[in-house]
Amino acid sequence: MIVIASDHGGLNLKDEIKALLSERGVACEDLGTNNGDSVDYPDFGAKVAQRVSQGNADLGILVCGTGIGMSIVANKFPGIRAALATDVFMATMAKEHNNANILVLGGRVIDGATARAMVAAWLDTEFAAGRHQARLDKIAALEKDLRVQAP
Repeated sequence: MIVIASDHGGLNLKDEIKALLSERGVACEDLGTNNGDSVDYPDFGAKVAQRVSQGNADLGILVCGTGIGMSIVANKFPGIRAALATDVFMATMAKEHNNANILVLGGRVIDGATARAMVAAWLDTEFAAGRHQARLDKIAALEKDLRVQAP
């Protein structure tokens, strides 16, 4: 199950991505926003990141104007590896090298066709593991240490 959300700046691109997921037969739950009214991206980024972090969704996709804000929000959650991508190569590497569990896109940065190609590449790419897993293990250990040190 993929959970997806956007703010008002990513709404149109989110709809394009949902169409692709539907065409591919990928189960998707839209967590908002569902109109063009101005909203705060942290509210929607947190919904997706929390579901993935808690294991209630396999993957997530977030879209805001640039993708920067959603990336910052999502990466605050334990176990989240949210990757902002701007082209197919970055989306592929996000999965192959970083096993990104949330893909973040900018609705004002990329067009629908590019987004569709990026999401397809991200979904179709397998995590390479090997030396990349060792790096992810270091990130997980750092995350654990930081939680222990938090006030």
